[in-house]
Amino acid sequence: MVSEKPWLTQYPDVIPKNIPYDDKPLQDYLKEGAEEQPNKILVHFMGKEMTFYEVYEASLRFANVLHSLGVTKGDRVALMLANTPQSVISYYGTLLAGGVVVQTNPIYVERELEHQLMDSGAKVIVCLDLVYERVINVKPNTAIEHVIVTKMNDYLPFPKNMIYPLKRNKTTKRKLNIHYTDYTHSFKNLLKQANNDLMPVNIDPKDDLALLQYTGGTTGVAKGVMLTHYNLVANTTQCIKWMYKLDHSNEVVLCVLPFFHVYGMTVGMNYSVMARSKMVILPKFDVKQTLKAIQSQKITIFPGAPTMYIGLINHPDVTNYHLSSIKVCTSGSAPLPLDVQYKFEQLTGASLSEGFGLTEASPVTHFNLLWEKRPPGSIGVPWPDTDVAILSSETGERASTGEVGELIIRGPQVMKGYWNRPEETEAAFQNDWLLTGDMGYMDEEGFFYIVDRKKDMIIASGFNIYPREIEEVLYDHPAIQEAVAIGVPDPYRGETVKAFIVKKEDEDLTEDELITFCKQRLASYKVPRLIEFRDDLPKTLVGKILRRALTEEEKERQEKQPS
Repeated sequence: MVSEKPWLTQYPDVIPKNIPYDDKPLQDYLKEGAEEQPNKILVHFMGKEMTFYEVYEASLRFANVLHSLGVTKGDRVALMLANTPQSVISYYGTLLAGGVVVQTNPIYVERELEHQLMDSGAKVIVCLDLVYERVINVKPNTAIEHVIVTKMNDYLPFPKNMIYPLKRNKTTKRKLNIHYTDYTHSFKNLLKQANNDLMPVNIDPKDDLALLQYTGGTTGVAKGVMLTHYNLVANTTQCIKWMYKLDHSNEVVLCVLPFFHVYGMTVGMNYSVMARSKMVILPKFDVKQTLKAIQSQKITIFPGAPTMYIGLINHPDVTNYHLSSIKVCTSGSAPLPLDVQYKFEQLTGASLSEGFGLTEASPVTHFNLLWEKRPPGSIGVPWPDTDVAILSSETGERASTGEVGELIIRGPQVMKGYWNRPEETEAAFQNDWLLTGDMGYMDEEGFFYIVDRKKDMIIASGFNIYPREIEEVLYDHPAIQEAVAIGVPDPYRGETVKAFIVKKEDEDLTEDELITFCKQRLASYKVPRLIEFRDDLPKTLVGKILRRALTEEEKERQEKQPS
């Protein structure tokens, strides 16, 4: 086994190589927490605290609301929410009702929202009042029968609940008018009227879906990833076992990664419920608000994205905050620049480790060891019960050690398939192995490295160029805060490298200086020929830089140029 899986030799003795996973629905962990530790704080939201019992009781009420609206086992319920107590209650309430959660990004425009609702066939949607108009506009073209509207201040403590609407109206320059009808309901009122009786639904954890999580659509139309209760239980359990030095039930988790993103959902929300940790919820990432939350709530676990850590270490007042409570930071959703890792660890004393995953795997498949060897630039080793191999780009067979190829994965966290897309499901698997589309390699010790997405690879003059390698060099420059490299059409080379740069505040850097810097660190064919300085880069709410958006911008720009 060890010869086939050299990464197992890296495991400390306390991390099991195989885990006996609970064969029960995800919502049972909330129920057990409420029964065994009813008064333990589960949620802290802008000063408002809710115990395990209070969250469970509200989730039961929401489950009964759904039953009263005609939701039965297997029906899809869409959640279009920012991180709030309502998002936790709606999520677990849907599972208690036997429904399937469909997480929907609140910043989706109508076209994206309509596609997701039509594709999933969701019967009910829970949304913030801020996005209500978008939901109502697309409702006629979908299977949505009921819209449940909640407000950010529904669970804010006094006097924040009174002040918030005034601030919001001042910001948006308009007052939101919700027209309650026989199909538009108030979340708060529905919960008040519902009972909290448990109506058991028979769930087969290995077969029944808990979640339809839509891919970001970075490689085409967004697809619904079918994740079972067992998939999510397994991945969350793996997460707990990996962080073996932590006193899980006494940890405090910063939940600023969106719950509608599978990473924030698993490593933030589901981890907190299963481990019985306290989750400190922030509705969005704001550097100052995050620093205040870390200090005041004594955060110990901080799941984040590279742009979040970049924002914190570059904030002018960061040294005025006490951040030493942080023990562990997990970085995902995008490559973590080494310079950012070192600076953040030096600043906080925490262990900041990069992992790797994808929506189709619930999402985590690899992670660096938190307190042992962490080779620079590595995504770490596979989690327990996770098999990984590399397929050679040349032969399609198993690659040799150090050879770049496509990562393929199998394990208990891997999806059931794509919703209503049997052909794409078949194409995503080779036997029972998931084809990730990510290019990487394994070294002799079993550590894995990602070089880039197969579709992001730049081919210039016949050479394969991986943007991540260029970006690592760019992040080494002391004047650069953020950077991304893409391939743009070139009549001679086929493609050439273009870099988009955000400079640090008060830093000077010219195009010529940066190209000279790159020439000293990269082969000539990898050096960016084009440089564009920007004030900011397009990002998802998780903080992942939208490479595709920049590629599309360049394509449109070139099409507009006279031939």
